[in-house]
Amino acid sequence: MSRQASVPQKAPVGLLVVLAAAMGVGPLLNYGLSAVSPLIIASLDMSQSQFGLLAGAVFASAAVSSFSLGRLSDRATMRTQLVLIFGGTVVALVVAALANAFWVLLIAVILAGPAQSISNPTTNRVIVTRVPTHKRPGWIGVKQSGVQASQLFSGLFFPAVALWLGWQGAFGLAAVIALGLLAYGFTQVPAEPANRRTATAHGSGGPLPFSVWLFAGFAFFSGLGMQATNVYLPLFAVRELDFPLVLAGAAAGVSGIVGVSSRILWGRRMARGARPSGLLFTLSLGAVVGVLCLLGAGTLHQPWLIWIGVALHGATVLGANVIMNAATLVVVPSDRIGVASGVLAAGMYTGFSLGPLLMGVLADATGAYSAGWLAVGAGYLVCVGLALWLRRYGATHPWTSFGH
Repeated sequence: MSRQASVPQKAPVGLLVVLAAAMGVGPLLNYGLSAVSPLIIASLDMSQSQFGLLAGAVFASAAVSSFSLGRLSDRATMRTQLVLIFGGTVVALVVAALANAFWVLLIAVILAGPAQSISNPTTNRVIVTRVPTHKRPGWIGVKQSGVQASQLFSGLFFPAVALWLGWQGAFGLAAVIALGLLAYGFTQVPAEPANRRTATAHGSGGPLPFSVWLFAGFAFFSGLGMQATNVYLPLFAVRELDFPLVLAGAAAGVSGIVGVSSRILWGRRMARGARPSGLLFTLSLGAVVGVLCLLGAGTLHQPWLIWIGVALHGATVLGANVIMNAATLVVVPSDRIGVASGVLAAGMYTGFSLGPLLMGVLADATGAYSAGWLAVGAGYLVCVGLALWLRRYGATHPWTSFGH
């Protein structure tokens, strides 16, 4: 009768490890490309604009495939979805390891996109079917932190292995690691029949709740600013603040470290019953302050402001996905989690693909980053408005309690 009836009272920790790995394995290729970008650009005689196209292509591929793969995740078995995530990443990493020209790397990133876009629908579906209700927000916080953990891992792994095996060897070894994670995932996720949902299944028809579309809009604008900052922060620090390359990398690393913690903490706040609209409002305001710090660091030439900016970046927008995914599990029927998560992913990845492009165009046009930071800040102000809209919507359509 209740969708909670078949949910076990306990969920194994090994399953949580698999979920975090499923979120982190997809971005391995793009993080690896960034980590060894000087070697790749020199080796393949690429321009910086070509290298930027790789980042846009992977997120565009993810955005395009989000809707169809979100629907698939409502029907396919969990093991099938693990194969798509980990196996798809293995194929993309192998193609990158064999790349001897720019167009081969372009194929690799396009192949990596679907593996990233299905990771949220798959992991959300596992949580809603395998994890007790009161533990779900906390689990979402931990599994979403797998993305930042992947960023930290890639920053250490790829440069070090590239010195030993070359950059192509580093991608080859990463493919072996991803294959090992797939094998581990099969030990934690038992075989099951496919979910053949009928037309009369509960919640299978009709539109998604309007709140899901508001979340998708929030994901787009926050994702736009998030990825614009992630991609251009080191270059901004070097060119406008005269940071050495290592220190500029450390600035990006700070946001990643803070991001891991913030995703877990936002998840805990959700688990304690905090309203999603209130958390997203607070997060949006913090993001605006953070981007103002980055703007001030460049225009006033005050390098200390960048550290406040990157800390707020990690503490705010990097945690937005936790709140939106946890809220989606509450407001959407369990048999539509995949398609709803696909809508969120489409919004996020579209923002991811456009953010760096917008920042790059504005930087080239003006010769500085101020206009880009203002555009990012404007996007965060839209997020403030969407959070207020969510609050108003929630007043007439109350959020379902997370309960205990």
